[in-house]
Amino acid sequence: MEHIADTIRKLKKEKNAVILAHYYQNLEVQKVADYVGDSFGLAKEAMEAKEDIIVFCGVHFMAESAKILNPDKKVLLPVPSAGCPMADMVTRQDVLALKDRYPQAAAVCYVNSSAEVKGVCDIACTSSNAVKVVAGLPNRQIIFVPDQNLGSYVAGRLPEKEFIPFTGFCPTHHRITVQELLEAKKAHPGAPVLVHPECEKQVTDLADFAGSTKQIIDYTLESDQKEFIIGTEMGVVDYLKDIQPEKTYHVMSQRLICPDMKKTGLEEVLHVLRTEENEVVMEPQLIHDAYQCLTRMMELS
Repeated sequence: MEHIADTIRKLKKEKNAVILAHYYQNLEVQKVADYVGDSFGLAKEAMEAKEDIIVFCGVHFMAESAKILNPDKKVLLPVPSAGCPMADMVTRQDVLALKDRYPQAAAVCYVNSSAEVKGVCDIACTSSNAVKVVAGLPNRQIIFVPDQNLGSYVAGRLPEKEFIPFTGFCPTHHRITVQELLEAKKAHPGAPVLVHPECEKQVTDLADFAGSTKQIIDYTLESDQKEFIIGTEMGVVDYLKDIQPEKTYHVMSQRLICPDMKKTGLEEVLHVLRTEENEVVMEPQLIHDAYQCLTRMMELS
């Protein structure tokens, strides 16, 4: 695979392209990326990109966000079928119905949502800045879509707000059980349990730390502990083992894998660089509407 990686590195320079990859991507893809990050970090990098082409190694809503923040750039998604089940759980019509029912509420969408949803929401958030974003809003009532678990996590930290939750969830994180957490603790006594707030409340309540992907990574980098139990997508464990091999990481469950994130390999990255296929194309009005939602998030963060 190294010859493919070398070809990708050469070609991206020739085409003035930047490769952005999520922490959940296969490690071989992370290795050829110019930047590896979580949703918030990737949004910032996309917004500041100077290159003509952005190759986004992630899922569809992420590539959409990159296009929204860079309407004049060419954004390529290596695997167009790489989607997000949670993002598909909420529609534009769902948000409009909630706004009609709660006219005083601010509509906050997790960045794991479609451009159509972002276009009718007041502001977006990521798992790393959700508490800060919601705390900064003047509205007492908060419509929060689509993730019920992240919404519950934020609501627990902002009791002064009245949350109007939605019933979406991340299938990868939502399936993790208390039993799996307890079994992991028993198998690795003394190792702190670090989980993502997309997990259910009973799981985050039992964890030693709950935070975004980047916050989980930072916790391990800053901690004196030598062993950790990681309760998020196993691509994070691959990343941590690569950058900090002197420490030990245990994925809480072998079920912590996002099939859509794993669809992208080096061959797909090379293909879109060569052909410039799979471009993300959006209507100008939709870009305009969704842009406001994303940039407000950046301003509050």
